[in-house]
Amino acid sequence: MENASKALIIAGAILLSILLISLGIMIFNQAQDTVNNSGMSQAEISTFNNQFLKYEGSQKGSVVKSMINEVIASNSDSNHSSNGATVTVTLNGTKMSTITTSGISTSKTYTIELEYNKRTS
Repeated sequence: MENASKALIIAGAILLSILLISLGIMIFNQAQDTVNNSGMSQAEISTFNNQFLKYEGSQKGSVVKSMINEVIASNSDSNHSSNGATVTVTLNGTKMSTITTSGISTSKTYTIELEYNKRTS
């Protein structure tokens, strides 16, 4: 009888250990997904990017000003900012620290190139 109770205690300890290890792995995987995932599904990322596709290519200054205003509005949206979906503007090779339309001439033509984050999660 004593051997049977020890066997049950050992079996219970093994099952409890397996349960704790499985729980630890599950928590680790969820934390890893949180770190790697921007919080946006692929469809949401595509929708976010599509709002700027219309500006790509050679555009007049007035269209560039419209794009910059849309970037400012997008960056101020708390839903996008919390997901890490912010847009940066580079003008003549210089990243603009404060995005404004003041340096844009409506009579000039600008070339707009879109660059995407290479994150694969």
